[in-house]
Amino acid sequence: MTDIPRTTTDSGAPVESDEHSLTVGPAGPILLQDAYLIEQMAQFNRERIPERQPHAKGSGAFGHFEVTGDVTPYTKAAVFQPGTRTDLVARFSTVAGERGSPDTWRDPRGFAVKFYTSEGNYDMVGNNTPVFFVKDPMKFQHFIRSQKRRADNNLRDHDMQWDFWTLSPESAHQVTWLMGDRGVPRTWRHMNGYTSHTYMWINEAGEEFWVKYHFKTDQGIEFFTQDEADQMASADTDYHTRDLFEHIRDGEHPSWTLYVQIMPYADAAEYRFNPFDLTKVWPHGDYPLIEVGKMTLDRNPTDNHAEIEQLAFQPNNFVPGIGPSPDRMLLARLFSYADAHRYRIGANYAQLPVNAPITDVHTYSKDGAMAYRKTSDPVYAPNSKGGPAADTAEFGKPPTWHTDGDITRTAYATHAEDDDWGQAGALVREVLDDDARDRLVDNVVGHLLNGVTEPVLERAFEYWTNIDPKIGARIAEGVRAKADAKDPKAADQGNPARSSMQHKA
Repeated sequence: MTDIPRTTTDSGAPVESDEHSLTVGPAGPILLQDAYLIEQMAQFNRERIPERQPHAKGSGAFGHFEVTGDVTPYTKAAVFQPGTRTDLVARFSTVAGERGSPDTWRDPRGFAVKFYTSEGNYDMVGNNTPVFFVKDPMKFQHFIRSQKRRADNNLRDHDMQWDFWTLSPESAHQVTWLMGDRGVPRTWRHMNGYTSHTYMWINEAGEEFWVKYHFKTDQGIEFFTQDEADQMASADTDYHTRDLFEHIRDGEHPSWTLYVQIMPYADAAEYRFNPFDLTKVWPHGDYPLIEVGKMTLDRNPTDNHAEIEQLAFQPNNFVPGIGPSPDRMLLARLFSYADAHRYRIGANYAQLPVNAPITDVHTYSKDGAMAYRKTSDPVYAPNSKGGPAADTAEFGKPPTWHTDGDITRTAYATHAEDDDWGQAGALVREVLDDDARDRLVDNVVGHLLNGVTEPVLERAFEYWTNIDPKIGARIAEGVRAKADAKDPKAADQGNPARSSMQHKA
């Protein structure tokens, strides 16, 4: 006897052979009744589920969150009560690349967390930057397509990236983050995470607050220069994936401290810019960081496909004490993420173990492909047959801003500082040091020299001049100088960079 388990079919029956098909004699044809062979071939043909549209390349790990601060004045959510420890799973990713793309491309990094709380799953979906490229969901699909591949040659194209960015000035803040040092984190362990959106918190008394989340890496911020990132893309395409897995395997468990910014509900109406604008940050001087707790990742997946590739995050997974804000991008994502999972994984994706809550589920959702959770009568509501019933009193006060037309209208009215360039310029002038500004200029120059054409190039110079006149001039001059050095004849014949500069003059 041996301790090695016997191979079985998917239905659990023992398999006669792992190596030989059922045939008519040693040299005869394969028989259709070889159910195990057919099962293996059919499963293989269906082994790949569609990859995520954005955030296709990534991986993750399991861990826990432990509350170390006291935010009970702001939320009654069980997951954030003092001393609470909650299991979780996190996933990190690039945005634009496919599943086989390099981990070290210049790109935002996804930073998503699913908390298995005592009140149901609570999902946070964010990035390693506190802002995003667009503020209206109508533009999201177009933005993602501009970062993907062309229709004709199936290649990624800097020209269409800059075409979209320069025609979308609200992207300036995020593009400045992207082209700076944070654009290529050294590892996932050495980057921060932000939910970026504004959310609502509600305390036991029913008071409402606006909140932003910040996960600060306890390992410190580290990054690759563009040259280092390019070399690593050649040396190890899966560097970030490997780094996380191996550090957790070796007992070096990465952690992040969660902080929040809290804005009193009434402040939103009169704040100096729209606090629900996804392209803006709240200055810490106005709303300082408040410590909540620590997230630690200490367990790797044992089956990456089952536990990470089929892991489904959705920002509409709220729990009592937490709700949405009037952020238009967030409101669209409340639908789009869950809808993407229904297409990509299947209607019953939430029943997979990695997506299932630790709490009992009593829902009237039923049937559909791959339904695992058993349904019992009654299958409708309201009913008088003892079926599940909502308890509004126990749930407490739900978010009420959606009934308050004034807060929504006021938030999207004109504010004193609602321009597209101000925060991007402040980031360049007040946050970056001289070395970081030099790297920013070099990164942008290199990006613009890679196939960006007129008139997009001219708009890119204007774009950066609007962010900061000095940086804009340095970028334009850098592109012109490198273009001339690469092709001296272009200096006389008018390369796109030089013609743009002459036109400006």
